[in-house]
Amino acid sequence: MAQVQIPAAADTRRWWALAALALSVLVVGLDLFVLSLALPTLSVDLHATTADLQWFVDAYSLVLAAALLPAGLLGDRLGRKRLLTGALILFGVASLACAYSTSTGELIAARAVLGLAAAVILPLALAVLPVMFTPEERPRAIGIVGGATFLGYPLGPILGGWLLDNYWWGSVFLINVPIVLIALAAVTFLMPESRGVSRFRIDVVGVLISSAGLAAVTYGFIRAGDDGWSNAIAIATIVVGVVVLGLFVAWERLRTRSRSVPLVDLALFRSAGFSWGTALATMISFALFGLTFAMPQFFLDVRGLDSLGSGIRLLPLIGGLVVGLGVGQRLQSVRKSRDGSPDKPPLVGAWLIGSSGFAVMAVALAVGTATSPASGTGFTSAWFAATGLGLGLAMPTMLNAALSALSPQRSGSGSALMTAARQVGATIGIAVLGTVLGTVYRSKLTLPGLRPDIATLARGSVGTGVQVAQRLHSPQLLAAVHQAYASGVDVMLWICAGIAIASAILAALFLPRKATGPAGTNEVAGTAEASAGDSTASGTAAGTTAGTTADVAAASGTGAAAGAAASPGNQTGAE
Repeated sequence: MAQVQIPAAADTRRWWALAALALSVLVVGLDLFVLSLALPTLSVDLHATTADLQWFVDAYSLVLAAALLPAGLLGDRLGRKRLLTGALILFGVASLACAYSTSTGELIAARAVLGLAAAVILPLALAVLPVMFTPEERPRAIGIVGGATFLGYPLGPILGGWLLDNYWWGSVFLINVPIVLIALAAVTFLMPESRGVSRFRIDVVGVLISSAGLAAVTYGFIRAGDDGWSNAIAIATIVVGVVVLGLFVAWERLRTRSRSVPLVDLALFRSAGFSWGTALATMISFALFGLTFAMPQFFLDVRGLDSLGSGIRLLPLIGGLVVGLGVGQRLQSVRKSRDGSPDKPPLVGAWLIGSSGFAVMAVALAVGTATSPASGTGFTSAWFAATGLGLGLAMPTMLNAALSALSPQRSGSGSALMTAARQVGATIGIAVLGTVLGTVYRSKLTLPGLRPDIATLARGSVGTGVQVAQRLHSPQLLAAVHQAYASGVDVMLWICAGIAIASAILAALFLPRKATGPAGTNEVAGTAEASAGDSTASGTAAGTTAGTTADVAAASGTGAAAGAAASPGNQTGAE
């Protein structure tokens, strides 16, 4: 197989293309958070039942989980730019369909299509990074693209709240369209194509088995979180999903032995960097989504803020992320020599940066357990910022360690595997930590003198508890609801801090001390094609938004293939 030099694109063009990728994941992050704000309005305007409201959310999550692994493989097979372009178009069309839905069925169907498009965007927007950037540049690139997803945490409530206050509910979906158009233009004209050149057969059986297993596990944990762990259907669905995923592993082993290209290269798990990087990133997704699930409710129902105010108070988390990523990148960057002598190694190893980041998160979350209804904005902002600082140090490092085991030729399927693991981890985190939060809330809420039916209603959730207290004009009951929920948040934060401590220890013990090259079997030779687009298109305004925020997403996962070389100025196999 001939080795060719990939044409080196101008730095400005590559970084503008990165901004387009950041916009691609930003639009997914925004959509995840604005829908929750619109649910009360949707229940009235579309005459939606409680089950309909659940399916508005679940249709998206289930399709996303089911389609992640096939999307990654198809990107490697058909071309990552081609598939990403199609997914952006599909996301824009589905957003229009959501905005103008006239029935619950239409909206559920449109949300499912949004989930399908997101399943392509999340892994592939990051899978192209090993092709576009050198190993030294990739940590920064990972942070910029991933940080765009984190922007959805505060921007979703801020934009969604403002739109719902001034326009009809469909506007929360229409905001996706202009972002998609900008990202689509930039991806089309600026991003190089990359794919595996070997014409391998798609693992259809593996696609079906993995999709069924991931969808079942995701649905089971969603139901357990909503209906309780005593729900027999939820537990049975989880068990069935785990069994199906076990069958998927057995099938992939069989395909590997027959020298066919599997959907997932199981040999990757022989790499300590991939295995522990993926596991630790998933653990943090578990803890982080518990945090981002509980604190907005605290601001809304305990502090009495609106969606806009709640979103603004999440901004310190983003600020900490930016600082953490900048510090981490500087510490682990190769030190360039100015006198012509060989470059010096980084100041500290990735394992130390990652474990230190987890430790900072643990301390910050432990401090957060002192949060009470009387806590001021300064206190919550401080420990939010410290949590973001630790996350900015740890998460990009874990993803970089994991994806260093991937070659650019299989980066699509590899990043999809990491994204799927983190998606399931986030779903489990919401279910488990939500259960802990609800249990503590109910146990701490004292309701003397209330009728049993009213007391049951107040114990249902902090939102209903606040409504009951306000209708009864009872300041004592309102204070009790606030204190009970704050107690639940404190217990949940202790669990998150424990996860961060465990992650710090595991990172220090098991992460490789040195970067390793691509690992795995059944590698498919790859190629990267220079984009035929006009470089002058880099004048789009996309870069200024994504380029100012640097971190790594919790809902998208990838990293740098540290030892792989399919980047500008490096060599890769080509047809």
